[in-house]
Amino acid sequence: MAILGTFGTNVFLFAHPGGPAGFFQDFVGTANGLAEHVEIGLRVLSNGKFLALLTILFGVGLELQYQSARRRGVSWPGRYPLRAGILFLEGVAHFLLVFEGDVLMAYGLTSLLVAYLVGRSDRVVRIVVVAVGGVYATLLLALTAMFVSQPDAAGDPAPVSPAATASWPAQVSVRLHEFLVLRGEIVLIVPSAVVLFLLGSRLRRAGVFEDTEQGGRLRARLLVLGFAIGLPLNVLTGFSGPDWLLVDRYLLPPLVALGLLALVTHLGLRMRERPGTIRSGLIAVGRTALSCYVLQNLLVGILCYGWGFGLAERFADARPWWIVGLWAFVGLVNVAFATVWLRYFDRGPLELLMHRLYAPRRTAATR
Repeated sequence: MAILGTFGTNVFLFAHPGGPAGFFQDFVGTANGLAEHVEIGLRVLSNGKFLALLTILFGVGLELQYQSARRRGVSWPGRYPLRAGILFLEGVAHFLLVFEGDVLMAYGLTSLLVAYLVGRSDRVVRIVVVAVGGVYATLLLALTAMFVSQPDAAGDPAPVSPAATASWPAQVSVRLHEFLVLRGEIVLIVPSAVVLFLLGSRLRRAGVFEDTEQGGRLRARLLVLGFAIGLPLNVLTGFSGPDWLLVDRYLLPPLVALGLLALVTHLGLRMRERPGTIRSGLIAVGRTALSCYVLQNLLVGILCYGWGFGLAERFADARPWWIVGLWAFVGLVNVAFATVWLRYFDRGPLELLMHRLYAPRRTAATR
């Protein structure tokens, strides 16, 4: 759900005739008409929430690997920095060749940092979470207050040309030459990811995924935090204009993500029977998460950009209605791909590549 939900945000960037750059040029404008208000509503549903959920789950995965190393008597972090480095390089390739909004680079950097913290005492982890989270939230709120207090000087959005997406080599060249500018979001993602990675690790230890009384109480608290507090505030900021972007995307969505984590876990624990078609498809995407994350961005780029089928320009006047169908179509392709692939392999293609690079001797021994 985190993978497919994250695509619910990214699809709007691909579906703009000018690509991500054109989307953010128009983003500073004021919404006019039913279609634009509906689009804002759809973006509010996904913006930041599923990315935060994915980030928390990445922390859960890091905790699982740490616990596995302890059971096997292997020193930690051991060779894990190599794994983080491979993920970072995969993110670089994904950024240059596919999508400016790549998150894998930030995850690679964050996992390298958190690998040295996950095994520390709860006291140390609390200090890091409170310190990093407190400074991060304070800075975002201060910047938001500055944006809100200043008169709107944006004016009319700059004209956007579909020529920005007409050539794939030109897009790659822009990403390469403007690497630091386009990767500026990492400065916002990494501090938040450090907090959410550690939070995911500690939630796993606290039993949030277990069908116990303690796990149930913890999930109930997360549901209140996510849906009674985080969601109403996030909807309010989502419709309050671009001045609230930092709060709307980075500060409130993690609260909603915690509610989603609790809700999906609760439902999963109640469904003991054999998974049906929908759950089986979601499980398949989850088992091939890295591959599906890259695949959905690659597919939508081919469909939307001028060097592909050019659907973004062709259906520019049908926003946001056709974008919902685009998200559903690419999501179904992802589910079908993951389901068929796992009939023949135990990991997704990129997961297999990472496994071979990370643990070549173990792979050879298995053979």
